[in-house]
Amino acid sequence: MMSKGYMGKVLHVDLTTGEIRDEAVPDSVYEKYLGGMGLGAYMLYKEIPEGADPLGPDNILGFLPGLLTGTGSLFTGRWMVVGKSPLTGGWGDANCGGTFSPAIKRCGYDGIFVKGISEKPVYLYVDDRVRELRDASGVWGMDTVETEAYLSKKSGEKGKKPKVACIGPAGESVSLISGISTDNGRMAARSGLGAVMGAKRLKAVVLAGSKQIAARNPEEMKALSQKCNRWVQFQPPLVKGPLTWILGALMRIMPTVLTMDGMLYKILLKKWGTVSMNQISPEMGDAPIKNWKGSSKDWGAKKSLSSNPDVFTGCEKVKYHCYSCPLGCGGICTIEGKYGETHKPEYETVLSLGGLCMNEDVESIFYLNELLNRAGMDTISAGHAVAFAMECYEKGVITNSDTDGLGLTWGNSDVIVTLVERMVKREGFGHVLADGVKQAVERLGKKSEPYAVLAGGQEPAMHDSRNDPGFALHYSVEPTPGRHTLGSHLYYEMYQLWKVVKGIPKIPPMYWKGSKYKNIEKNAEIGAINSKYMTIINAAGVCMFGAFIGARRIRIFDWMNAATGWEFTPEQYLEKASDIHTLKQSFNVKHGIEPKEIKISERALGRPVQTEGANKGRSIEIEEMMRRYWEQFGWDGETGKPTVEQMKINAAG
Repeated sequence: MMSKGYMGKVLHVDLTTGEIRDEAVPDSVYEKYLGGMGLGAYMLYKEIPEGADPLGPDNILGFLPGLLTGTGSLFTGRWMVVGKSPLTGGWGDANCGGTFSPAIKRCGYDGIFVKGISEKPVYLYVDDRVRELRDASGVWGMDTVETEAYLSKKSGEKGKKPKVACIGPAGESVSLISGISTDNGRMAARSGLGAVMGAKRLKAVVLAGSKQIAARNPEEMKALSQKCNRWVQFQPPLVKGPLTWILGALMRIMPTVLTMDGMLYKILLKKWGTVSMNQISPEMGDAPIKNWKGSSKDWGAKKSLSSNPDVFTGCEKVKYHCYSCPLGCGGICTIEGKYGETHKPEYETVLSLGGLCMNEDVESIFYLNELLNRAGMDTISAGHAVAFAMECYEKGVITNSDTDGLGLTWGNSDVIVTLVERMVKREGFGHVLADGVKQAVERLGKKSEPYAVLAGGQEPAMHDSRNDPGFALHYSVEPTPGRHTLGSHLYYEMYQLWKVVKGIPKIPPMYWKGSKYKNIEKNAEIGAINSKYMTIINAAGVCMFGAFIGARRIRIFDWMNAATGWEFTPEQYLEKASDIHTLKQSFNVKHGIEPKEIKISERALGRPVQTEGANKGRSIEIEEMMRRYWEQFGWDGETGKPTVEQMKINAAG
């Protein structure tokens, strides 16, 4: 049998009955839906019945590697978990790096799909010969790091270390903002899928297979990867961390924009990781401040200095690379106190627990990063919940009698730490916030609603939609809303897809900053192409940071052809991505989601406009952009729903 890059089957597990079975997947399914998120969308649309309770037995949780994982390509170590989101009620997915993705394929599968609810805590163990559910009562209650260490040691054979994906206390208590952890705290955090795992009483998935993964054309894979690696290793000297704010300030004051080549961001990532943006983003208006009501004036260079990039690399014990990644933006940092070390916090974590809450205490951010990773709770949503509560406190919606005596004043790091600790334990006022902002509004009442910044029930990421209208669009129209990893105007610039795909918009080397807010039709077309390309990225298992280096350098389309033996053009791959994206939107419609109602909150659209700072005077004409975006996929422009014919095709598989 010739190698194809994929394994040709998936594993189904029913926690209610204990049944575990293989399902062969025809080549035609891979050719249509690729792998990763595409295969997940195909399976979940078919198998999850209309109206299924996200926390009930009918919901299915899928763990999927990428189509390209293990084939000799670079940047292809991402894995995805998919399911019906208890946070939004619709399509849910979360993405993570580390080393878990190839472990799924080494067990012989392109996906593991779990339904039902176990009577007692269990974990799933799979290797080359064994597929079984084992008792997890002994690890129920452990944090993610403790769980992984225990199960890895217990399940491992001599010379073999199993890979573990697990939940922590937040998932066990069915927090709607909980995620799934691997590699000692690497989080697939968004969509609340850790709560699904907790509701199923599935503590972990432990994988110890050793099957080979091979490409159809390994020589071509090697040649493409060698060319890619030469771009990655190019690394000129750069300024020191405390001076990075100057770059952000220049981007703020210039009336024109120099089109961004993703190689610049690659250089920043290789030196510092995502914390390279800690000062650049607030200065340029990319970072939401003070629960989205503040600006670069409130969080200037003096305040952001405490979290400048050098602070994080200065305590970096060791850098690390995800599977098949030549860049290595991750790191383990040594910290004072209880834990001793933590994963280097990501930009999203630093800003959500920092500038969003006006918290300048970087030591508290290091501590909270490890606390939340071990608890298995999303740092973006947790930071939003705290910032929301602080504004409610400031406005008198809640008082000390509601908060168990905590004075929720802006920037009070001791109070922030205490509140997050209580969220993790669901203690007192922490319980009010433990399921995110949407549930907190329901518990506190309508008077708190003006201070909630949400998109379809999910807290948006640390990229201000008033600074880049592309974020506003994707926060509002994606089947999984509020996500920064799906598209923006800046991302389109860095991908430079027009250099490999025919007939799509080109971005000039320089343009007026204001044009991003005016050219609605072009922005909608760019947004649709972003969604399609990100669908390809998530189907292939590619890291978005690698993709930023540019489509002519990161040859995803050529890699997929070399891995599988296919001969599809880039244009044909984008057509497949359009079908996958339509399938996810159809999933939402099937489950009662009204696409037009998931639009991001008015404050994040510049309504009312800010009167100072980098985003002064900016607002987004989002409704018209949403309509034109939906029409790019052939959906109804007024409702955002796929046509009846498209839904019939999806139903037929």
